[in-house]
Formats: sequence, structure tokens, C-alpha cells
Amino acid sequence: MRGRTRGRGLGAVLAASAVLISGCMGSVDPAGLPGVYRDGATGGELRLESDGTFSATGLSTDGSSDPADFSGRWEFRDSQASDFIYLTVDDGGLGRTSGVQLYPQGEETVEFRPDPDGKPSLKLTRTPAP
Repeated sequence: MRGRTRGRGLGAVLAASAVLISGCMGSVDPAGLPGVYRDGATGGELRLESDGTFSATGLSTDGSSDPADFSGRWEFRDSQASDFIYLTVDDGGLGRTSGVQLYPQGEETVEFRPDPDGKPSLKLTRTPAP
């Protein structure tokens, strides 16, 4: 009985910590996301337009495939687990892949993560407007 109570207490503390930590990350304002994001190492680029469209040039979304050019529509999804940007890829842009999740880290960085709980395969940083 005592072990079970301790386990529940630990679970409650861990859950509360997760909520506090996620709250410290701050929520992302979708209106602040449009812009140009680049990978400094490869020069790959992602453009999120304010009309909900996007274009990508020279990007590998999973870290193991060849860089590709693709485009489509983007939508911000506010999720309890993790906010993300869903990229709906136009037909044939990535072969059989029709959608990709992109995780914003504030409004200055976005990450492709094939596994939402794993490390990013590609991190893109907002570039200043010309």
C-alpha cells in the first residue's frame, strides 16, 4: 500500500513538473510564424507565407533522405502534448509522404522531428527580412 501511494505521489510530481516546464516554453503565436527559415549548414530553406502556403527548397525532413523541393499548405495546431505546424505537401512533392509535422521552438526556430519525442533531424532558423 505504501509503495503504491509513493508511486502515485511521484507520478503527480512528474505530471506537475511537465506542465510547469511546458508552460515555461511559452506558447507560440501562429501570426508570428510566417517568414523564411534556413539551415545554415546546407542552405535549405522553408518559407511559411501568411496566406497559409509554404515552399521548401533543398530540405530533408527526416535526416536520411535526399534534400527535396516541395510545397503545399501549412496549419498551426495547438496540442496539449506539443504545438506543431502541419505541412500538407502537394501531390508528389515528397513521393508518398503527404504531410509532415514541424515543431516551432518559439518564433525563431522550427524543427523537423520524424519522432515527436526524439531529436530533431533538421533545425531551421528564421532569417532577417531583406
